[in-house]
Amino acid sequence: MQETLRADRWLWFARFFKSRTLAAEACSKSRIRLNGRVLSKPNQPLRAGDVLTFSQGDAVRVVRLTALGTRRGPANEAHTLYEDLAPLARRPGRIPMPDVYRKPGTGRPNKSERRLIERLQGRK
Repeated sequence: MQETLRADRWLWFARFFKSRTLAAEACSKSRIRLNGRVLSKPNQPLRAGDVLTFSQGDAVRVVRLTALGTRRGPANEAHTLYEDLAPLARRPGRIPMPDVYRKPGTGRPNKSERRLIERLQGRK
């Protein structure tokens, strides 16, 4: 069994990214931390016990690697590769968008409706 695995492959195996290319891009853009240090290359070797910190959507994920994995399997298999250390914590300063629904067939919003929608969404 292998002792290390590339960071982009593991992130893809664990289903945090839809493609290995997206995982490699996140690594090369320094959006992922390994044991508190910024990753700058996707070929950084990961070992069991390492801690990864990265953002996923508007949440910050902190996970400890429990296994390296050998393939990108189903989701229940991917969950065995890591232990979630922190519940999904929202990034500070980000306000979740309220759900604004319009009835189908009512057409485009007029000026006052548009302003109300923007106010609800926190844009103005």
